[in-house]
Amino acid sequence: MIGPDQQSLPLDKLHEECGVFAIYGHPEAANLTYLGLYALQHRGQESAGIATSDGREVRCFKSMGHVADIFTPERIASLPASWP
Repeated sequence: MIGPDQQSLPLDKLHEECGVFAIYGHPEAANLTYLGLYALQHRGQESAGIATSDGREVRCFKSMGHVADIFTPERIASLPASWP
């Protein structure tokens, strides 16, 4: 039971300011995810990551910084996702 001097926090919501973006079954998943994360990014966010899978292996890259600085075209190309 919560007393009158305690606040109740809703458990059905994230309590951090973050953006989550997902693509499933698309050969350009990493590139589309980059664009989605870029669109969701707000001032003050300091890190980002993308994970892709080809159905056998998961490839992940994450780093501190802004989406546009972290994910160069070369980095995105290293995260292919060709789902069968």
